[in-house]
Amino acid sequence: MKKYLIAAAVTLACAGAHAAAEAPRAENAYLSQQDAAARAARVSNVDYTLAFALTGKESFSGTTTLSFDLSDASQPLTIDLDKASISSVTVNGKAVTPHYNQWFITLAAQDLVAGRNTVTIAYTRLHSTNGEGLHRMVDPVDGRVYTYSHFEPAAAHQMFPVFDQPDLKGTYQVTVTTPADWIVSSTTRETGVQDIEGGKRWTFPRSKKLSPYNFSMHAGPYKVWEDNSGKYPMRLFARQSVAAQVSPQDWFKYTRQGLAFFDEYFGIPYQFEKYDQLLVPDFLYGAMENAGAITFAEGRFLHKEEMTAAQKQSLAGVIMHEMAHQWFGDLVTMKWWNGLWLNESFASFMGTLATAEATEFTNAWQGFYSGGKQAAYVQDQRVTTHAIETPVPSTANAFDNIDAITYSKGASTLKQLRHLLGEEVFRQGVHNYLVKYQYRNATLDDFIGSLGQAAQRDLSGWTREWLYQAGVNTIAADFSCAGGKISAFTLRQSAASKALPVLREQRVQIGLFRLGAQGLALSKNVAVTYQGAATAVPELKGAACPDLVYPNYQDWGFAQVQLDKKSFATAQASLSKVDDPLLRSMLWQSLWDGVRAAKLPLNEFLQTVLVNAPAEQDYTLLGDVVGKLHLSMDYLNAMGPSAAAYKAKVGVQLEQMAFAATQAASADKNFQRRWFGTYLDVASSPAALKQLADILDGKLVVPGLNVSQDVRWDILNRLNRYAYAGSAELLAAEQERDKTDSGQQAAIAATVVRPDAKVKTEWLAAIADLQTKLPFSKVRTAMNNLYPSEQGALSEQTAAQRLAGLAAVDKAAGPVYMRAYGAAMIPATCTPASVQRLESAIVKFKELSTSTSRSLQVIKQEDARCVAIKKAMTIH
Repeated sequence: MKKYLIAAAVTLACAGAHAAAEAPRAENAYLSQQDAAARAARVSNVDYTLAFALTGKESFSGTTTLSFDLSDASQPLTIDLDKASISSVTVNGKAVTPHYNQWFITLAAQDLVAGRNTVTIAYTRLHSTNGEGLHRMVDPVDGRVYTYSHFEPAAAHQMFPVFDQPDLKGTYQVTVTTPADWIVSSTTRETGVQDIEGGKRWTFPRSKKLSPYNFSMHAGPYKVWEDNSGKYPMRLFARQSVAAQVSPQDWFKYTRQGLAFFDEYFGIPYQFEKYDQLLVPDFLYGAMENAGAITFAEGRFLHKEEMTAAQKQSLAGVIMHEMAHQWFGDLVTMKWWNGLWLNESFASFMGTLATAEATEFTNAWQGFYSGGKQAAYVQDQRVTTHAIETPVPSTANAFDNIDAITYSKGASTLKQLRHLLGEEVFRQGVHNYLVKYQYRNATLDDFIGSLGQAAQRDLSGWTREWLYQAGVNTIAADFSCAGGKISAFTLRQSAASKALPVLREQRVQIGLFRLGAQGLALSKNVAVTYQGAATAVPELKGAACPDLVYPNYQDWGFAQVQLDKKSFATAQASLSKVDDPLLRSMLWQSLWDGVRAAKLPLNEFLQTVLVNAPAEQDYTLLGDVVGKLHLSMDYLNAMGPSAAAYKAKVGVQLEQMAFAATQAASADKNFQRRWFGTYLDVASSPAALKQLADILDGKLVVPGLNVSQDVRWDILNRLNRYAYAGSAELLAAEQERDKTDSGQQAAIAATVVRPDAKVKTEWLAAIADLQTKLPFSKVRTAMNNLYPSEQGALSEQTAAQRLAGLAAVDKAAGPVYMRAYGAAMIPATCTPASVQRLESAIVKFKELSTSTSRSLQVIKQEDARCVAIKKAMTIH
């Protein structure tokens, strides 16, 4: 059956490619998979010669020469180029008048030849300010201009003319002129820098074959650190004005450790000769795996005081994730955007593995469990859940499914597949895949085929269950005891819903625990490969009857765990008696799952936090617990007047808990900063706000606590959020004190968060102005801070207006804008009326883009969840 489906798909793809070759390409901003397949069927052996002239001004110019083989010259051919002014086009030595619609150039068939073709295009274009293409930023501190490129998923054509699809790999030879004080980083290391009138000319050798989205070029007066202590030369770049916030020794340490680990694990040396990493402003995402020149978001990785352990672990994890892409994504690349999940899943899996095995953060999998994996469980239970492998009709849909399923569920499936096949078999399969497809494009079947061949096993059934079917299964222990011993034990698996009925095969460990004088101790565990609705576990028959059973011990599998009644009661009462931090984390998660399912009252969960959190000595787990506390407060805030009395009471208790823990942790900066961050999250009473104001102006000194510029802004945000007396004046004074880009961002956040209808109206207009001169990063900051959870009444004042205009905004704005707008600006106020209003909008707006439609559905589902959680509370 599997082979038949593959053959049918190939037949359809070929037929589609033939049809596309005869039909003109659709006149819109996006490239369809059908048109991409048609172009790839004709074009091969692509080489780019790129010349850029950068001045630091708002526009740049370029000349691109594309050389390529064309198998069929009977049809026109398109070259992607977005919103440029073209000054000349030459095709095979002949000047032609371009047919250009601002999205792509169409070359006439009569100007093309079968065989080698050369096309030269000279153009100018505005720099981007939304984080895509060739982005430009003016540093507000010193007026210096910085540029960097970002092309994923399909934005290379916002910088130069290109066949902007992953399966048309090419080589890139670059020349760029810049102001004299600039430095340029690209895929290769420069071979020459010459002084010219008004600046410098940088020359780079031709690169190895890369998909367009993996090529990059970044230029500006960056501060550069170098380190040659490892096998490959390393450099780190940052803006001059933020250089003091960078810890290059940490960057180089983790980079060196990662390159050594991956060279050995993959059995293929790093291919791009040098390793540049750049901290860049206004970045849309966390980081980007450009070959040999990786970009990172400043907002996540600049710190105005020494990094905490959590920040270092985050840095190490992201470095490892992007590094894994240098092999899996850059060296071997997906054929089309439906394969993007495999790149990201594999990098998430390998990034965590490398962090755990090559750095000091040996508990990285515990962090993965409480972070990315829980996000995947949440995503997979939403009405918008989707299979890991999904169709992507065009580049308009390339990022529709870039979410926790793509990253963390995919990584979890690879993790449990590694347990199923064995670690060495899995590694050998990955090695074989990289060797076979290096510098080429590959499909999911190619990857699974390499693993299956290494394992000498047919993985088509596993692939069908895990990668082509949506939803998360639930597993539960069903056992009985007699005479203090287990008399029967079955592991039961249930499907997500009737609409998602698939039951899956995977390998897990079942752990049995007994309560004793030393706490909750493991009495027995067995590894089980289960499938179907019921799997008997005879190995457990005769074991001591447990006080708690955890059927995914040590987190091998991807499944929601439903604790039996006795185990749930043990978990709730005995958290402090569990020595194993990962198990403790899992039991906390079971309680939180109970809250989200409206089975455990939120107030009981908060009481558990008050009793157990102050004694928590595992730093990673404490971060998980206070993260759940943050979500709990969001629910409470959104519940409005009905929960106000309880919120006021428990809020003071939580404030006191967090501040006392902050004071008690003066000798450990990691714990102290985590607890003070928690205090900032819960502070809302007059007494707590005054205490924050006193810390800000130095009247109150907390031993050990460094009130850095970042902490000052966090305090100011909280004071303004609750309109503390004088907070607006304090904000204005801080703006004068800190004129950095991060200071501007923080000032916007603290301004828009104020409970002031006039401020909200002004910023709502600024957000809606799609022609604004504000960089998108600042617009996004305003969106994310405009309506905090407790300002439901203020949100209601514009809720109808925002919902009524949703379709118009969706149509006018691009996907980058709508990903932020849809998540932050659709109103939800935790009432049945709000849920019904969202349902009416879903029914009314049938023509929304896929991503905006999903945002609307998710917000309605989560609003209904909030209503259910409110109803389940037992407060009197």
